[in-house]
Amino acid sequence: MTIKVTIWNEGRHEQLHKEVQEIYPDRIDGAIAAGIAHPDFEIRRGTLDDPDEGLPDSVLDDTDVLLWWGHMAHEEVSDGLIDRVQQRVLKGMGLLVLHSGHHSKLFRRLMGTNANLSWRETPDGDLERVWVVNPSHPIAEGLPPYFEVNASEMYGEPFDIPQPDELVFISWYSGGEVFRSGCTFQRGRGRIFFFSPGHETYPIYHDKTVHKVISNGIRWARQNHTDGRILENWHRAEPLHGRPERPKA
Repeated sequence: MTIKVTIWNEGRHEQLHKEVQEIYPDRIDGAIAAGIAHPDFEIRRGTLDDPDEGLPDSVLDDTDVLLWWGHMAHEEVSDGLIDRVQQRVLKGMGLLVLHSGHHSKLFRRLMGTNANLSWRETPDGDLERVWVVNPSHPIAEGLPPYFEVNASEMYGEPFDIPQPDELVFISWYSGGEVFRSGCTFQRGRGRIFFFSPGHETYPIYHDKTVHKVISNGIRWARQNHTDGRILENWHRAEPLHGRPERPKA
């Protein structure tokens, strides 16, 4: 079955920073799309500067799994778009939140926290060793016990998120920090996977293992169950078993 994937990238670093343009000449969303290309995936791309902020209803309603990458323009994303994406997640659309998308309006709303963390960015980056701590999880399929990102932005604990439903990856950095770098959540009928490696000034989205993780995440987040009732708020005027007779005084 074909999975309809939409990759959303705010797309601002690629416009403003030459070093990012050189690493990602087809933007970050283009590098991800090329890396995960597969006959099982029908891929669309959108950016914040596209019409309807890159995610019109016609696209959202036809998306099985949405990938979200943002960093410097979180506050420029309209609350209306966040409302629409949130409702699609609650109704069953899968969501992959990548790297600094942890501070997006969308992720913070779905988590109910500020999603703050510690961080460090250096010209040469930190070595990041990503440990697979839940090897039986579908997102870990085909991965070695750990893999390394040679240059990465350090993200460290404490990470202000709710307790994950499942923890798939923990990262260790050469500076000594650790971080819950691969976490899953469920909101309504929608599955959410947060995966942190992916800073814009490092070529992380050209890494084949990172592509494998994202592809696995897409397959996991795709909901096969499509006939469940969507929970709504309704008035049940009559009891299910009728009104019981009151005892006579």
